[in-house]
Amino acid sequence: MTQQTSHLAWTSVPGAGISKFIRRARIAYFSMEIALRPEMHTYAGGLGILAGDTVRSAADLDLPMVFVTLASHEGYLRQEIDEAGRQVDHPDPWTLSDWARPLDASIAIRVEGRAVWVRPWIHIHAAPTGTAVPVLFLDTRLKANDPVDQTITDRLYVGDEAMRLKQEMVLGIGGERLLNALGFAIETFHLNEGHAALLAAERLRRYPVNVEMQSLNGHRHDIERVRSECVFTTHTPVEAGHDRFDYDMAARYLGEFLDPEQMRLLAGTETLNMTRLALSLSGFVNGVARRHGETTRRMFPSYRIRDITNGIHAATWTHAAMGRLFDEAVPSWRHAPDELVNADQLADNQVWEAHQAAKADLIAYTAKSTGVVLQPDLPIVGYARRMTGYKRPELIFSDIERLRAIARERPFQLVVAGKAHPHDTDGKDLIASVNAHLRALAPDLSGAFLPGYDMDIGKHLVAGSDIWLNTPLPPLEASGTSGMKAAVNGGLNLSVLDGWWVEAWSEGVTGWAVGGDDPAGHAEALYDKLANVVLPLYHEDRGKWIWMMKQAISKIGSRFNSQMMMRRYASEAYLR
Repeated sequence: MTQQTSHLAWTSVPGAGISKFIRRARIAYFSMEIALRPEMHTYAGGLGILAGDTVRSAADLDLPMVFVTLASHEGYLRQEIDEAGRQVDHPDPWTLSDWARPLDASIAIRVEGRAVWVRPWIHIHAAPTGTAVPVLFLDTRLKANDPVDQTITDRLYVGDEAMRLKQEMVLGIGGERLLNALGFAIETFHLNEGHAALLAAERLRRYPVNVEMQSLNGHRHDIERVRSECVFTTHTPVEAGHDRFDYDMAARYLGEFLDPEQMRLLAGTETLNMTRLALSLSGFVNGVARRHGETTRRMFPSYRIRDITNGIHAATWTHAAMGRLFDEAVPSWRHAPDELVNADQLADNQVWEAHQAAKADLIAYTAKSTGVVLQPDLPIVGYARRMTGYKRPELIFSDIERLRAIARERPFQLVVAGKAHPHDTDGKDLIASVNAHLRALAPDLSGAFLPGYDMDIGKHLVAGSDIWLNTPLPPLEASGTSGMKAAVNGGLNLSVLDGWWVEAWSEGVTGWAVGGDDPAGHAEALYDKLANVVLPLYHEDRGKWIWMMKQAISKIGSRFNSQMMMRRYASEAYLR
């Protein structure tokens, strides 16, 4: 089999500190998207938000890690909502040089037989304690590349199937080769979703076996050695979320990257399934919540699949007013959020006032961005998700007149945000429908749709909402983390029992469940819980409400955080 050559153009690596990261890093985390700052448009949604929190906790814990992602010069999408309430897509460019610096190094991969050069840019994320981790952004906007290849790292998730495969080649193959060429001595490669599966295949190419070993295991490469290096986290139980590529197309772009017969054994006989490839070549595989682990084991019964529940970087998502309160009571909470377990001892009036400050910020932001003026004395129900069918953003609008009657009896307000993928016409229809419902409900129920959902809007929503609504179609929610962010700010979850909420739910303590296992009854169950439990408690028993806020902070904030998540990855996955 013809081997692809890993070319390296090297002058020098400028700047302070890169050499210490090269010497120290032993774990490489690969993710198609990473959300580091609102100004860096390198993320689309939950996968990138989780990766960003992983970076932050890795720095906090001083883990020997390096992170690898794509430059995504044009971002994912900037969302505009037109007068009809429909999503209008725009590119969302950002300036890479404002936040990262180029390294004088590049490697080449072959795409359709052409050499495509990939250059890394480095961003150093430092924790408040001074410990730091590097993030490498892979860039093909190089003059040496064919113009068609210069656009590979331009736009996240927006191209056709061929562009998607080329991006995954740059991430997996190009990222692995760059780390090797730069001198990183990586012992563990963590694949955050199947987008980086070709990394494992590239590692496989590095370990050909001799004739005797081949006769014993039937393979031309040392698969077990690769499995000992690779960790794979799968995030979606939705079939459409698993990338598949036609083998004829894959052969055109990949060339003789791997023997076709062996690739079919590893990645599926019908199509090149990136999830299957990652499963076959990873020694540690996990889902992202206990329930998701169960679902994934049913989907892939031939593999051993564990579960490590996602967590949030508490210091990032806690509102400043609530953070100051925590600083006084639990000074070490930013580094050790597990110590928020004692937050149930906080004074009621201080918790309420801190939350009201966050709520005031959300109200001001909503007024500025939509013109809708919300009231501080009425509860705000927040909902923010990727707008797609299985998330069921329309569930709360199933019976408009019932919802109107509930709001008239015990008033509340509704704030919604979320983007649909540019190619998801059904998701865009959902956004238009949600906006139409909000207009129809006024003035009985005040509501707003916040355009341009991003990290900044997310922070306002999770901190300022009194009630956090989540209504996915079970068992299709992998984990979800926005409800964790609401909880650390004293928000109470009202959610279908799926994803992480199965583990965190304590009825009437940390929040409330919506219905049971039958999705057909969820709308009625939601209306019943709102009308008869949640809203009466808010309006008529402020003391009990604040008690629940403190329970949510102490029981959820102390447990569902990315520090705890990363400690589990370190002990269970990285140190195998």
